[in-house]
Amino acid sequence: MSSVPMEAIDLQIADVLHAVRYPANKDCIVDAARDAGASNELLAILDGLPEQDYSGVDDVTRFIGSNYGPGLGL
Repeated sequence: MSSVPMEAIDLQIADVLHAVRYPANKDCIVDAARDAGASNELLAILDGLPEQDYSGVDDVTRFIGSNYGPGLGL
């Protein structure tokens, strides 16, 4: 597992998701994260998103929270 604290992942997710222009699909979100220099852990999480359009940050964080549990305090 990673030695990166979950808080660091939370901050990366928040920074990346707020920089994305919505509506956005999974590929746009992953590309934005990559362009922002996101960690491999975050890219793996975002790459696990379903192929669909997301209307905003809440749509994405709802999916991430439901799949990765309360450890991600989004």
